[in-house]
Amino acid sequence: MADDPRGPSKDPERNRLAGRMSRFARVGAGLSGAAVSYGANSLFGGDSADARNAKALKAALGGLKGPLMKAAQMFATVPDLLPPEFAAELAELQTNAPAMGWPFVRRRMAAELGPDWASRFQSFEHEAAAAASLGQVHRAIAPDSRALAVKLQYPDMQSAVESDLGQLRALIGLFKRMDGSIDPTEMIVEVGDRLREELDYEREARLMAVYGAFFTGRDDIRVPEPVPALSTRRLLSMTWLEGRGLLAFKDAPQETRDRIAALLFEAWWSPMTHLGIIHGDPHLGNYTFGGTGGGPDGWRDASHLNLLDFGCIRIFPPKFVGGVVRLYRALSNDDRAEQVEAYRSWGFANLNDDLVDVLNVWARFIYGPLLDDRVRSVADDVPPGEYGRREAFKVRQALKAKGPVLIPREFVFMDRAAIGLGAAFLHLGARHNWKALFERSLEGFSEEGLAQRQAAVLSGAGVA
Repeated sequence: MADDPRGPSKDPERNRLAGRMSRFARVGAGLSGAAVSYGANSLFGGDSADARNAKALKAALGGLKGPLMKAAQMFATVPDLLPPEFAAELAELQTNAPAMGWPFVRRRMAAELGPDWASRFQSFEHEAAAAASLGQVHRAIAPDSRALAVKLQYPDMQSAVESDLGQLRALIGLFKRMDGSIDPTEMIVEVGDRLREELDYEREARLMAVYGAFFTGRDDIRVPEPVPALSTRRLLSMTWLEGRGLLAFKDAPQETRDRIAALLFEAWWSPMTHLGIIHGDPHLGNYTFGGTGGGPDGWRDASHLNLLDFGCIRIFPPKFVGGVVRLYRALSNDDRAEQVEAYRSWGFANLNDDLVDVLNVWARFIYGPLLDDRVRSVADDVPPGEYGRREAFKVRQALKAKGPVLIPREFVFMDRAAIGLGAAFLHLGARHNWKALFERSLEGFSEEGLAQRQAAVLSGAGVA
């Protein structure tokens, strides 16, 4: 990657105090309004108090862009964390922000690549192809004529992250007082670490290369190639992969939808069981599909998956992945002692029979399709947006009687990705023998072998 010519000591965007204070004031004003509404709704009560509180919070966050909104969406996709009214409202927050205009883009590109930056591309489109909470993407053509996606980070994101995390702790404290069944302390730390990683485009480029090497030689799962000469810590240029979004295939033949689901399953589970890493952002925009057929609709055969956006890659300790496999086998064999050991290896403390029973409600839901040796959907008669909600409600009700349970931090993105993947399968109406697919991903698995491969691959790529 290109070095920053100003050097680390002169980087104007390194968590500036002024930027943090400004952001804190703007975000705090919105959340203060939500807190006032919460107090009034709690005072007057009624069955609709939670729904009114949720709407107040959504109104407070709806005008914001950046880390806090992204974090809220992360929490909304973990069904066992938020009350259903809050999850439903926060899930509606849009990740697509209005793109910044050309004067902004021109200044940012000059700051990252120098005043002659335009001469380093054959062409660079002025209008953004996509925009989200942390940055936006432009199409461009490289000097060697390759089509590129150029991802440009918005300014002051480091300051925004630190400010918004402080507000998020207060926000989650509000949820904890309202419900009290789950202690999200570790989960907040987890979200903070992942958000900071998402701002490091050099790290993202290295992980993109790891995934590219993992799937090398395959035509059915494709990964963009980073272009180091046109990238910095806040600018990432990569090859453009043409394809259509998942929802474009909702009415495709069953065979096509099943093929898409199998590709998604493998792209998620195989790196997990072989390297201990997962693609932690289940947003449907992070997957596109291309085809090889002739004619204008040739893409409809969905012969290959394009795996996009490697900013949110969770690297798990081998012991945690071993626990994932251990629990799968323990549930398959109805082995209570092994179930307890699996939960303990994940970091659950103060385990007793009652708590294990509650945890198994959720585990049997997540693992359910993998335990059933037949062709089936992931869940019958469940809308994608409701996937996991019923089971989460049962878990929350049971935990209320036992006091707050500290959820290990790894669960945020394990849960988030699993729920997002399941919802994608429901959108497709896909049917598979999921157990057979999972067993295939476990071929040759051992915790020791995983630890060796992970250390060799990630250290070689320069990824901590």
